[in-house]
Amino acid sequence: MAGSPASATGGRVPRTAAHIWRTPSQRQHLRGDLRIQGGRLAVGVAARGTASSVPHYQFPALPDLRVSMLRTRLEALMLLGVLLTGRLNAAGSQDSPSLPWEVQRYDGWFNNLRHHERGAAGSRLQRLVPANYADGVYQALQEPLLPNPRMLSSAAMRGTEGQPSRRNRTVLGVFFGYHVLSDLVSVERPGCPAEFLNIRIPPGDEVFDPEKRGDVVLPFQRSRWDPKTGQSPSNPRDLTNEVTGWLDGSAIYGSSHSWSDALRSFSGGELASGSDPAFPRGAQETLLMWIAPDPATGQRGPRGLYAFGAERGNREPFLQALGLLWFRYHNLCAKKLAGEHPSWGDEELFQHARKRVIATYQNIALYEWLPSFLQKTPPEYAGYRPFLDPSISPEFLAASEQFFSTMVPPGVYMRNASCHFQKVQNKDSSSSPALRVCNNYWIRENPNLNSAEEVNQLLLGMASQISELEDRIVIEDLRDYWPGPGKFSRTDYMASSIQRGRDMGLPTYSQALLALGLEAPKNWSDLNPNVEPQVLKDTAALYNQDLSRLELLPGGLLESHGDPGPLFSAIVLDQFVRLRDGDRYWFENTRNGLFSKEEIAEIRNTSLRDVLVAVTGVNHSDLQPNVFVWLAGAPCPQPRQLTTEGLPRCAPLTVLDYFEGSGPGFGITVVALCFLPLVSLLISGVVAHFRGRERKKLQKKDKESVKRKVVRDGVPAMEWPGPGEESYPVTIQLLPDRRLQVLDRHLSVLRTVQLRPLQQVKLILSNDSGRRALMLKIPKEYDLVLLFNSEEERGTFVQHLQGFCMQWALGLDEMGEKELFRNAVTKQQRGRILEIFFRHLFAQVLDIDQVDAGTLPKDSPQKVREALNCELSRAEFAESLGLKPQDMFVESMFSLADKDGNGYLSFREFLDILVVFMKGSPEDKSQLMFTMYDLDANGFLSKDEFFTMMRSFIEISNNCLSKDQLAEVVESMFRESGFQDKEELTWEDFHFMLRDHDSDLGRTQLCVKGGGVGDIFKQNLSCRVSFITRTPEKSSCSKRQGLPASEAPELGGLGLKKRFGKKMVVSPPRLYTEALREKMQRGLLAQKLQQYKRFVENYLRHIVCVAIFSAICAGLFVERAYYYAFASPSSGIAQTTFVGIILSRGTAASVSFMFSYILLTMCRNLITFLRETFLNRYVPFDAAVDFHRWIAMAALILAILHSAGHVVNVYIFSVSPLSLLACIFPNSFVNDGSQLPQKFYWWFFQTVPGMTGVLLLLVLAIMYVFASHHFRRRSFRGFWLTHHLYVLLYVLLIIHGSFALIQLPRFHIYFLVPALIYGGDKLVSLSRRKVEIGVVKAELLPSGVTHLRFQRPQGFEYKSGQWVRIACLALGTTEYHPFTLTSAPHEDTLSLHIRVAGPWTTRLRQIYSLAMGNGCAQYPKLYLDGPFGEGHQEWHKFEVSVLVGGGIGVTPFASILKDLVFKSSLGSQMLCKKIYFIWVTRTQRQFEWLADIIREVEENDHQDLVSVHIYITQLAEKFDLRTTMLYICERHFQKVLNRSLFTGLRSVTHFGRPPFEPFFNSLQEVHPQVRKIGVFSCGPPGMTKNVEKACQLINRQDRAHFMHHYENF
Repeated sequence: MAGSPASATGGRVPRTAAHIWRTPSQRQHLRGDLRIQGGRLAVGVAARGTASSVPHYQFPALPDLRVSMLRTRLEALMLLGVLLTGRLNAAGSQDSPSLPWEVQRYDGWFNNLRHHERGAAGSRLQRLVPANYADGVYQALQEPLLPNPRMLSSAAMRGTEGQPSRRNRTVLGVFFGYHVLSDLVSVERPGCPAEFLNIRIPPGDEVFDPEKRGDVVLPFQRSRWDPKTGQSPSNPRDLTNEVTGWLDGSAIYGSSHSWSDALRSFSGGELASGSDPAFPRGAQETLLMWIAPDPATGQRGPRGLYAFGAERGNREPFLQALGLLWFRYHNLCAKKLAGEHPSWGDEELFQHARKRVIATYQNIALYEWLPSFLQKTPPEYAGYRPFLDPSISPEFLAASEQFFSTMVPPGVYMRNASCHFQKVQNKDSSSSPALRVCNNYWIRENPNLNSAEEVNQLLLGMASQISELEDRIVIEDLRDYWPGPGKFSRTDYMASSIQRGRDMGLPTYSQALLALGLEAPKNWSDLNPNVEPQVLKDTAALYNQDLSRLELLPGGLLESHGDPGPLFSAIVLDQFVRLRDGDRYWFENTRNGLFSKEEIAEIRNTSLRDVLVAVTGVNHSDLQPNVFVWLAGAPCPQPRQLTTEGLPRCAPLTVLDYFEGSGPGFGITVVALCFLPLVSLLISGVVAHFRGRERKKLQKKDKESVKRKVVRDGVPAMEWPGPGEESYPVTIQLLPDRRLQVLDRHLSVLRTVQLRPLQQVKLILSNDSGRRALMLKIPKEYDLVLLFNSEEERGTFVQHLQGFCMQWALGLDEMGEKELFRNAVTKQQRGRILEIFFRHLFAQVLDIDQVDAGTLPKDSPQKVREALNCELSRAEFAESLGLKPQDMFVESMFSLADKDGNGYLSFREFLDILVVFMKGSPEDKSQLMFTMYDLDANGFLSKDEFFTMMRSFIEISNNCLSKDQLAEVVESMFRESGFQDKEELTWEDFHFMLRDHDSDLGRTQLCVKGGGVGDIFKQNLSCRVSFITRTPEKSSCSKRQGLPASEAPELGGLGLKKRFGKKMVVSPPRLYTEALREKMQRGLLAQKLQQYKRFVENYLRHIVCVAIFSAICAGLFVERAYYYAFASPSSGIAQTTFVGIILSRGTAASVSFMFSYILLTMCRNLITFLRETFLNRYVPFDAAVDFHRWIAMAALILAILHSAGHVVNVYIFSVSPLSLLACIFPNSFVNDGSQLPQKFYWWFFQTVPGMTGVLLLLVLAIMYVFASHHFRRRSFRGFWLTHHLYVLLYVLLIIHGSFALIQLPRFHIYFLVPALIYGGDKLVSLSRRKVEIGVVKAELLPSGVTHLRFQRPQGFEYKSGQWVRIACLALGTTEYHPFTLTSAPHEDTLSLHIRVAGPWTTRLRQIYSLAMGNGCAQYPKLYLDGPFGEGHQEWHKFEVSVLVGGGIGVTPFASILKDLVFKSSLGSQMLCKKIYFIWVTRTQRQFEWLADIIREVEENDHQDLVSVHIYITQLAEKFDLRTTMLYICERHFQKVLNRSLFTGLRSVTHFGRPPFEPFFNSLQEVHPQVRKIGVFSCGPPGMTKNVEKACQLINRQDRAHFMHHYENF
């Protein structure tokens, strides 16, 4: 059963009880008549406008009791049946009149009331003989079991053409047979999923492979089959019939109600016509007409084709002419009936005309055409046989269709009523005697058939033309030039028919004969004596001489000659007789009420000649009585039997390239999609640039006035640096203290020239090339070469310079500009001279061989003399020390070394002071320092001079001590040495003060940065200072050079065991050394295994969660990939694009899951709550952000793979035939024969999934690029805004997956639960955000830190280390920024310390600075969102915790330290027994607020819980004079006052960067019983990476396990 009655499109179902079915108007006015007649229940149905036209049907007698019980039930059933089963109004708007007979349904349903589906459109074919499949179920027999179809076609169906029919059958009879066949059966529509039985073309085929490539394959797609069949050998595959299997005029009226409605005009009962009433309206795509392209011209589209009831009614103009004939005949009948019955409406006229046309059609087909075709008369009609199955058999289809093909001539004549055979016009404007068949398939707007008269001429010509001989031979127009499928314009009709027979599982020739009771031939020669022996021989050879394998189709053709053979005749006659006798609506059936006996007799007397005469208007004498046969004496004999001679040649085969012209566009589109991230990157770069400019403007706003003043006082010019280098803009300033200063474009000092009266400064001007150049030649320095815009500007500068040097004569000279450049001593030249200077200087000091000092140029003696005679300026001396010329230390050192006082240092003067530093004893060095700072040269060092010395030392730390602090240091040092009563010190006293630091002074050197110096004495400068505690064994540089920097003993952890202000216990140094030795004893493999073990232990929760999530994603990918590859409902998509579909579908499932559950990582409130539950033991909630990034990157990779899969899909779909696409996408494509698939741009930009996919790629490119670490640091607001595109992202994802192009929407399965959770979390945040929080206090701290103290909302509970998000109302309520709370949970207010890092924090600082400056009591209010948890709040879960803070990253630890001390003061029981806080800062002044917090902690820490170590990284790490003196002062200050010189804290202060690995090693010595130590770091990525690396290295040991938690900013 092909479908239910309710689902049959526009069909009608039989009338209840009486089996009479009415129109909508009848249904609206039906009245039931239930009455009791003689104990029987009579049921009658009558309609308005009809008398007792409907007979009463009586049920068997019922007992009286049962009658009353059933009356109401039957009334209800009658009404329900009428309402539910009545047909729809054909017109859709007007009531149809009553009709006295049962109107036949268009779709063939309910013809047989016992088997409703018999003969219905979509029903299966009914076999006469069991199926013959290779597997007995559905697989077709193919090569090598059966011959190649093309070879069989060439061997058995090729022959001499142009032989006339032996029975003088006409061409009109041939094409009328095709028309009847189109009314009965259609199996050409391809089935789904697409299955192919492609036809391999033998190499060298003259039509299809003339180039002998051997790779030509003609596509052949298997026909549509009933999906309920093909399940087992007892239920083999059966094809479905797309049209009704009755002679019911479906080729005229269509096979469905909707099709018929589309053909009707709903006016006068006529079929709709176009502009010419003789022609139907044009074919429309909504009609589902087959609109195959013209194989001769390639013309496509519905234009020029007509709307018929037969889907392929436009295949040839000959079949088209018959369709036009019946179209005109119906309208003629309708007009005649309208004239006879003017009161009838459209529906009555249409149904009466349709009834009469169908009856005429049945009569002609069975009683006129069939006898002429078979030369047999059907048996007399004995009435309707309801138990007879009239279904169409596949054997009938093969027998009739293929026998017709042998009778088709190469051309068809056209003639008029006077027997004049017309010349026809060809496409090339030539003329020919007949229409060439091969050039008229699917022809549009045929120039020979533009009018009804020309159509009449074609019909008359076909009636007078004798067909080809009924034999095995098929003309080349069908055999070689039949319309081809797919990209082939031509194919072999006979080869395709053979494949169709194999597709249908037709039996062999012998099986069919035996099944029908016919005698089978015993050998090949018994087939047909009229067939040439060579043909039989060739055919037998193809079947390997096995006659039992001969197929039905070639066997039936070989046995036919002049008439159909016994097999074909038996099959065709049996089918037509069954169609007649099993048709309840057959016109001769007097019981159906269609016609009276008189009307039946009249119809029986109607022939096709009568129809032609009625339609064309010719006389009866112009046509023979039987137009299907032309006999001698009949009118208008044909001129000659047509052959290909004189006819135009068939248009050759063309092969389309579906992708032709699309390659460049496809490539550009794919490249453009790939460039979306680059475009986003460019946009982000532009945004970052402008945000950077905005930030710089804000930072430099306060300096603008100063800069303007500097620019006003300076003279702009261009400095020429030397040959081969570009000049750059500078500003020249002449300062009052006789200094000439050169500034760059940023107003930074590039150079300072001291102009003294005794100097012979010479000014040289250029006298050519515009007279713009100027050179200031300065003795003992490199020259200053300036270029001005004009001579006037240069003259103005010269005048100012001469006025500046009025006290002495300024030498003035002129020369050419090129000569001036040539004579100038450039900075490069000066640098080469100084390089030689320093090399020879250190060669003498360190006793290095001259050769080792460096390779000298060829003219080395002259260069060496020049270098040794040169003198260093103050600026060059300062540069060599890595200091600024204005530093006090430089002033003192330079003054001491400049013995002759000329303002320059000679080679000997530099050598003398360098020898002291490099080879001098501690006494020599202390004597040098004493002399340097004995400013009045009286042999004593006063307190003021000592103070000045200390001031020069602390310059390197940006004056980290105030004057009062420094004075306190000086007083304490004097008091400690017993010199508190002295105002001046002798050198002996000074050296006594440094008595404990001889070893440090012995290592002190002068750090010189001269060129190449590092290569000479690199090993001598490798000693560094960091920890305060230093053992004598580890003080020698030579003992430390073999250790890596990170493991240097000088960085040892003995300082950890000290607590200033308490009794210090110094452990033996061997403990630290032993720790290093123990670590190194393990082998490399053991270390790696231990490191891996500790890594797994540390990140077990992360690994498990990532593994589970990855497994789910992989499982979803595999499930979808497997489903579409092997288990999906058959659509053919896996066979079409296997890689593309499994890649795109698998990644789609994974991406849907990832993009859905990534929302959970952003549910901050939920995460904060869950991390306090037992789930935190199993799920690393603190890694939510990292997991978010991981999911995002994985989803991005899968999204790229998804896009790549769809790129593959789009390409394959762009080159796939429409028949294939219609199977894959039945909701988007309809196979109408047009064959051309959609272009690639349709898939990308004209489909909802394609367009949303492109937009998704764009959104992802923007979000991912703007979320990169690099961009977030430059424009957090850009990241914030673009990340809110996630709303658009999810909207597009929902739309993208909801179109159901391939599968039903599935995204909601993954998305719904996370979306609800995320929505709830957002609502919780929104409920807090809109509460305005008042700021209690605002402070602007050094280093750009803004301290905000604000009210604590009611019910706001948090833990130390947690963070919040704030928005300042004055800066907008939508931009939130995260900051860590620096207040402790026990405090009544909340506090934040916010460092200026971008435009928002800069504006925030400005807003609160303005509020403070105006004395406002009301600060701008805040919105607060939080608190949110992070890993730092886990500090209390470890017995020993190490907190490492760098920069502003110390903020979470401020809260933790205060919380720890508070809890300890209350006596709270805590697991944590010791905390080590490492504070890494460039200078202690950067975060003085933290020093206050640490000081508070130290005051309240009575249980020695916290050990603080401060690392000041800005101080020089080299062991030079200044660092040594600061180091001495720091040790002294802590020793005397129990606090740091720099921080004022009791905490240990170190110079340099923290050595984490030795530090952690020392922790293992201090706490040997602790097995797990928590390490929490927050700061720059470089620092946290070093901490992580140190933890990994330490975890290689089988000792304490360091578990690292970190946050970057």
